Amino acid sequence: MNILIQLSHPAHYHLYKNVAKNLMVDGHKVFILIKTKDILEDLLKQSGLPYYNILTEAHRKNKLGILWDMFVRDWRMLRFVRKNKIDLLTGSTVEVAQVGWLTRKYRVNTGEDDMRVVPLVQELGGLFMQSLLSPVVCDNWRLEPKSVKYASYHELAYLHPNHFSADKTIVERYFPTDTPFFILRFASLNAHHDVGIKGINTEIAQHLIDILKPHGRIYITSERELEPQFEQYRIPINTLDIHHVMAFSTLYIGDSQTMAAEAAVLGVPFVRFNDFVGRIGYLNELENVYHLGFGIKASEEGSADKMYRTVEELLSLPDLKAEWQRRRQKMLSEKIDYAQFLTWFIEYYPESRDIMKKNPDYQLRFK
Repeated sequence: MNILIQLSHPAHYHLYKNVAKNLMVDGHKVFILIKTKDILEDLLKQSGLPYYNILTEAHRKNKLGILWDMFVRDWRMLRFVRKNKIDLLTGSTVEVAQVGWLTRKYRVNTGEDDMRVVPLVQELGGLFMQSLLSPVVCDNWRLEPKSVKYASYHELAYLHPNHFSADKTIVERYFPTDTPFFILRFASLNAHHDVGIKGINTEIAQHLIDILKPHGRIYITSERELEPQFEQYRIPINTLDIHHVMAFSTLYIGDSQTMAAEAAVLGVPFVRFNDFVGRIGYLNELENVYHLGFGIKASEEGSADKMYRTVEELLSLPDLKAEWQRRRQKMLSEKIDYAQFLTWFIEYYPESRDIMKKNPDYQLRFK
């Protein structure tokens, strides 16, 4: 087949990188389309995967601008699909659904956020979706009839032990690993679904640093501009190495969803501080079922103090790393390798959809 994969965020690169390689090995022709977004293009350049950038202009910050950008991507993708005789489109974007519907092609949308958290995806793309793949804990609202649920997470498409093994020598290119270190992540919180969402501000960041400093080194990774006093902590590493660094860290704290989940599946305790807490099914599961992290709602009274106490309690646990690895193993024993499953689902679509609808346990062969 000729398969189009659309990526709109660095996290989607990680989601699809192994899938794209699997499909190519199996003889399919894969076309990767992107828009300019943070470090997405840098990741693809470093990976060697071929790609096409269909929107290099700066992302517009208001709803009208977002809609205009979407129409531009739709038009350019539509021409690309027709020119390259695409058979199937896949990705986490509404354009995959819209253009797939317009051209009457097979289309597989992927997502792990509950639809009530990203309502624009449902409003703009739901009507045109053919199949929506999501973790079993996701609430897909009005799109449940189009949903195919699986027992895994996006992060297990690239951080499952079948695909990733943490390498200490990579970390030691940057700093020694013989003393504890902590990763702080500050998200930009400027996406369409981030309106009104609070996260870690300057005062909170400084207090966290004061708590952590006596216990080890501190490294910050940030989507937004850092205040001058925090620049000394910025982590100066290749973006492809961040997961190796995270795997050897003692603790992750941030207002980013994806990196919290990445920490969890690696067996690193996370403390997540934003207003999405309690609203996203897969993170609720990681926190409340597998106990791999803690979510603290930023807008609640006393939330900052609650976060400080949580961090201090984690730092006081004598066998923190060993305990989290035990919790990680329990989670892995109940989840599938999502990259293998997604590769199969795309290759055998739409029969794969029908198989999963009739027998959801079929997925258990992708451990």
